Amino acid sequence: AWYVYDWANSAFQTTVLTVFLGPYLTALADTAAVDGFVRPLGVPIRAGAFFPYLVSLSALLQVLAMPLVGALVDRTGRRRLLLGVLAYTGALGTMLFAVVGDGRYLLGGLLFLVTTVVFTCSIVVYNAWLPDIAGTEERDRVSSRGWALGYLGGGLLLAANLVLLQLAGAGRLAVDVATAVRISIVSAGGWWAIFTLVPLLGLRDAPPRALAVG
Repeated sequence: AWYVYDWANSAFQTTVLTVFLGPYLTALADTAAVDGFVRPLGVPIRAGAFFPYLVSLSALLQVLAMPLVGALVDRTGRRRLLLGVLAYTGALGTMLFAVVGDGRYLLGGLLFLVTTVVFTCSIVVYNAWLPDIAGTEERDRVSSRGWALGYLGGGLLLAANLVLLQLAGAGRLAVDVATAVRISIVSAGGWWAIFTLVPLLGLRDAPPRALAVG
């Protein structure tokens, strides 16, 4: 059950973060730009720099959020609840890219920030189980298996989405390339949501950990 969460979330990392989302958000910003600039919250930003700014802001938010989530996991022990909230927030946010088109770069940017932050925070919760399911000498092996299984799942979905994109680009489907990209992104959210059911059903919470004093 623990391995399967890597299978579930890696589709977001491969299909969304690595391949499709950066070019798609940049294209949305280009469409909405006036004289080459977009103006989120009134701040002029070159359309081509919109996505790099989002990445930097996301990284900052992750640095702030992950320690808080880690402390919450240790103090409450309610790992399944936290994993479910984070994973399904991320999955739903990813599937909402279905409506991100026609220059809606601000909505796309907001969804990017939400999904990337909850994605990394869900990994914090996921990793909290490792000391409980594997002894000290087993952890590298168990962690490596989870990583490998995750990239196998993520790679399979990415391969299917690349085929979809190629067929759409060749005019062999009744959808255009932009729609094929949105379908691909949404599929990663659906994949994440479906397979997260396995760890939520198969894993157990742990007693809260006492904080060290002194």
